[in-house]
Amino acid sequence: MTIDLEPFRIRPGEAVSLAGRNPADTQGYTEAEHEAAAKAQLDVLVERIDSLQERLYAEGKKGLLVVLQAMDAGGKDSTIRKVFGGLNPQGVVVSSFKAPSKIELAHDYLWRIHQCAPGKGYIGVFNRSHYEDVLIVRVHGWASPETLERRYDHISAFEKLLTDEGTQIVKVMLHISKAYQLERFRRRLKRSDKHWKFNPDDLKERELWDDYMRAFEIAMERCSTEAAPWYVIPAEERWFRDVAIAQLVHDTLEAMDPQYPEPGFDPAEYSAESLK
Repeated sequence: MTIDLEPFRIRPGEAVSLAGRNPADTQGYTEAEHEAAAKAQLDVLVERIDSLQERLYAEGKKGLLVVLQAMDAGGKDSTIRKVFGGLNPQGVVVSSFKAPSKIELAHDYLWRIHQCAPGKGYIGVFNRSHYEDVLIVRVHGWASPETLERRYDHISAFEKLLTDEGTQIVKVMLHISKAYQLERFRRRLKRSDKHWKFNPDDLKERELWDDYMRAFEIAMERCSTEAAPWYVIPAEERWFRDVAIAQLVHDTLEAMDPQYPEPGFDPAEYSAESLK
């Protein structure tokens, strides 16, 4: 199965309506008929990503940053396990951003983010990101409208700096519905091995659902660029979500086309038999 990623991409300047996007969209594929094919396709894509990541690491000239944002229970953790869990851990760095520490608060809000940007040769995955500072901050009114306006510009400038210096960026919103989130919360309460993932405070944030959706829409409208695009990936059918994101990562790396470096010696001068 091949997923068309273009309908999920937010083009620069495009108006975004999350209400008009189906969080359970599978582009006509059905779980009953295609789940096995999706799992096989995911295995193939992860294997190809692993090969491309080795070339990226060996070349050491470019990096890839994958930003994952979602509402609570949107599937960020499971996406990371499914798509990146099979890669060489030496070449993949996952960073999670929670409430900033006192030290982080003593710096500008992008300070902690920049420190986690992937180095050349690496894939970096952000589980939440710098966009928290225009999402939760906007919803709760923790910054003035003037400050928020500046932050959209800051974020776009920061991402341009990264891309200019060789880091390709793809940003993904894992799109779920409010009803789906409730289903996942109930599942966490029913399973003792999932209790640790349930946070009563998430119920308070859930009451602000519409505000969060608008905050997401504005952030994507303001900060989706050709160099650092946003994608709204339907995430309620997890088998489809995993293949879509794996395909996105694969296609991005393939377009980057990392190459093994030329050796600094003449291999013809050596043979395996001559080594002692």
